[in-house]
Amino acid sequence: MAFITGYYTNLMQWISEHITKPEMLASIFWIIVKIILIYIVAKICIHIANKTINHMMLARDKSPLKFDRRRSNTIGSLVHNLITYTINLICIMLILGQVGLNLGPLLAGAGVVGLAIGFGAQSLVKDVITGFFIIFEDQFGVGDVIQIDAFKGTVEEIGIRVTRIKSWTGEVHIIPNGNIKQVTNFSTYNSLAVVDVTVPSHLDIDQATQILKDTVRHVQTLTDNIVKEPEVLGVQVVGTTDLKIRVIAECKPTTQFNVTRLLNIEIKKQFDMSQIEVINLGGS
Repeated sequence: MAFITGYYTNLMQWISEHITKPEMLASIFWIIVKIILIYIVAKICIHIANKTINHMMLARDKSPLKFDRRRSNTIGSLVHNLITYTINLICIMLILGQVGLNLGPLLAGAGVVGLAIGFGAQSLVKDVITGFFIIFEDQFGVGDVIQIDAFKGTVEEIGIRVTRIKSWTGEVHIIPNGNIKQVTNFSTYNSLAVVDVTVPSHLDIDQATQILKDTVRHVQTLTDNIVKEPEVLGVQVVGTTDLKIRVIAECKPTTQFNVTRLLNIEIKKQFDMSQIEVINLGGS
């Protein structure tokens, strides 16, 4: 108890001798003023940066070139966070400098720690950088059907570190962005449905071709996935006992399989009604 009392007495004596001096009070006052000014300037810089980013996003939306707003918002959020963290870090360092903390050893230690983390987390840094460029370059988006190596499916999520794609059988593949070397995007342009109709070689080609033309025109009225009138290209392969007639239909992205199935069904129905034998129906 006597020790605590003595320590308290000495502390109060030190405060009365140093803190209450006019010079010390003035120094503390100006330090507080500088800290407040640093904080206000940092907030103003963040506010200006946010206004600038929002203005750029609005200008991009009004541009004649159409951009995906979701990706624009994602990029804007990333830039906003990067600027905010940078300004806040500078603000904290300036404030620590004002209270008398020597930043030299702190920065040197932070550099050593950062270097160690960099060596230990190279794959993480690679994933983050790759993820940023995937979003920035608009390589693919959520809902797109893509193929990465042997994995093909619909993109469920694009993260800064990983990408999730769901295959048509239900499996979800989680792929680190740094491992993405080549991507095939099936949702960027229209797809092409191709159907090969194999019929006996003795069949009247003109009759079969006319039936196919009437059938594909009818199929176009059954679905909105076909974007232009399907074409009967003609005989693709001539065999000893059969021949193949090829039909193509340009359709919306990733709908070629549904269109192919519909073409197969309607072609088979029409040939059966005309009593024409179909040896094989195949397509892609």
